[in-house]
Amino acid sequence: MAVCNFDRLSVLVIEDNAYIRRIVENLLRQLGFAQVSGVANGAEAIDYFKDAHLTRKKSGIAGTDLVVSDLVMSPMNGLLLLRWLRTAKESPNRMIPFIMLSGAADKEYVVASRDLGVTEFLAKPFSVESMSRKILEIVEYPRQFVVTHDYFGPDRRRRDIGPPETERRVKDEKDVVIVYSADKVVKPKTPSDVWYFRLPNSLKEKVGGGGDSGPMELPMDLLEEAEAQLQRDALDFAEWAQDYLKQLSNLCAEALGSEGSRSKHFQDINLLAHELRGQGGTFGYSLITTFGKMLYDCTGEGCREDDNAVEVVKAHIDAMRAVLREKVMGDGGSVGRALLQSLEEAVDRCLIVY
Repeated sequence: MAVCNFDRLSVLVIEDNAYIRRIVENLLRQLGFAQVSGVANGAEAIDYFKDAHLTRKKSGIAGTDLVVSDLVMSPMNGLLLLRWLRTAKESPNRMIPFIMLSGAADKEYVVASRDLGVTEFLAKPFSVESMSRKILEIVEYPRQFVVTHDYFGPDRRRRDIGPPETERRVKDEKDVVIVYSADKVVKPKTPSDVWYFRLPNSLKEKVGGGGDSGPMELPMDLLEEAEAQLQRDALDFAEWAQDYLKQLSNLCAEALGSEGSRSKHFQDINLLAHELRGQGGTFGYSLITTFGKMLYDCTGEGCREDDNAVEVVKAHIDAMRAVLREKVMGDGGSVGRALLQSLEEAVDRCLIVY
């Protein structure tokens, strides 16, 4: 196999959690990306792209080759950023590869990302292997871009995945306009028009695969060093998670002392649970992901907000603190099963309606 070298590629990481953003940036650098930049949300990313576009016009510097973005961010999330990149006239590259990286891997978010033109969706917790596999997929097998009156993005029909449940093709290829240049990308004026953009694989040429139609791979020693770096970064995870658990405890105290609606408290609890469910497994704490997901599911829109519901949140906090205190890694074996059973029993007791 040809060796894939990312040192000529530029990547932008968009992540509102500074700790996780640093982790992702370090991972990409270990995978060989020489140019790695990071911003905190979609709004900052748009400013970055606009500023970089002006700089490139003056200096001739190449643009960003890849975007890796979180989904749930404020004030602008990953979906809104993706829509801007795919549709805005100010977008520097409407066909830029876009990896959505999120703990919110629920079907509605995956479908929304797909329909806005995402290239790949990578669920948290992520790993060196899953991140590198997604990037290699983008480099080796770029999908043609499909442009219709209602959609602009990579072809949603993937290769070698078997027949779709419903045939999406409404036209034969002879009825489609095939374009081989991205110089002019506009929306078809007629609702029935379909355009395919089939462009040269410039990314593969950049990483050393020009003229080679065979598969590429990353050097094993590079992957091993990236894994080692991820493990080093994981040493700070317990401290980061304890801070989130402290915020959850404070929200519980505020909710119990509130005489009015607790909706805002539970919305904030739900966001913190989303962060915890997305990160734990990346750093070996699979139970943090499991318990964070349980807390996320029971504090969503329309959840109970009475005192017993607050006690449910406290039970999850206690369980996650036990995981961190005892350094319970992976599924925890018999200890993990005991913690899960204890949490489930505590939740059942709290939700009894007298």
